[in-house]
Amino acid sequence: MNQHAADDAAELAEAHYELVISVDARRSGEYGDVDKPRMRARIYRVLESAFSHAKVPRDAVHLEDRGDGVLVSVAGRVAVTRLLGLWMVEVHENLRDENRDLAVPLGLRIGMHVGPVRHDARGISGRAVDLACRLADSSVARRLLDTEKADLVLVTSQSLYEDVVDAGGKFIEPAHYAPARLELKEGEVTAWFRLPGRPAPEIAGDGAVAAPVGDGFGGEGGEGDEADDNDEFEVVGDQMSGHRPAHGGIHYNVIGDLSHNHHNDYRGDVHIGRNTDRDAEKGRG
Repeated sequence: MNQHAADDAAELAEAHYELVISVDARRSGEYGDVDKPRMRARIYRVLESAFSHAKVPRDAVHLEDRGDGVLVSVAGRVAVTRLLGLWMVEVHENLRDENRDLAVPLGLRIGMHVGPVRHDARGISGRAVDLACRLADSSVARRLLDTEKADLVLVTSQSLYEDVVDAGGKFIEPAHYAPARLELKEGEVTAWFRLPGRPAPEIAGDGAVAAPVGDGFGGEGGEGDEADDNDEFEVVGDQMSGHRPAHGGIHYNVIGDLSHNHHNDYRGDVHIGRNTDRDAEKGRG
């Protein structure tokens, strides 16, 4: 092996902190053999167009096909705020465009986490990858898509929420996230859920508890494994108020455009495109 090949092999063996994005299609098993390729083509159009419009360099994106979804890692040189903000806006708008004439809308669950990722000739691995996949596959994410008749649910890890989302930024809107406790195969974690274009979702559960400081994620797991639909969870806080109550739960203000849909029929005020400062001022008036 020459020195150049040895250097490349060493580079592959090293872990790099990257944003991991797991994208899964809702109820993919219900698509027939004829419809599944069309579903997959729509997913790729939605994601790749969003990367292009968000000006994420193609050589910064690693993308793996997962049959009913896509596994992505984005190099650390790209700001995570761009993916959580502008890229998610583009994904949501692209998905709504794809669904406009569909009798059965395509629904996507997207899990995000930042952590060490290792690349090899066959793809990526690491606990950061495992966690992003578990978040997208969680029963809470599945329920939200179904009960809210939504096109898209975003799930971030606790650490990603604390380190990036909570500070806000263009199109990020931390007040539109709701936390929940998930019991995954690797242990209990806190995750944060958002339905783009809507206020913080109300997540039904057994009772309010205080959010822990960290993920608590550890152990080994397989990337892309199907999550147990019997995952247990507890709601963290009442997401619709504007103060911190005495019992220790967390309350949130809801600010921004509200949209609701039923079988892809949107009702109420629907915002298509990006919020502007003038729109925000109007909403507060």
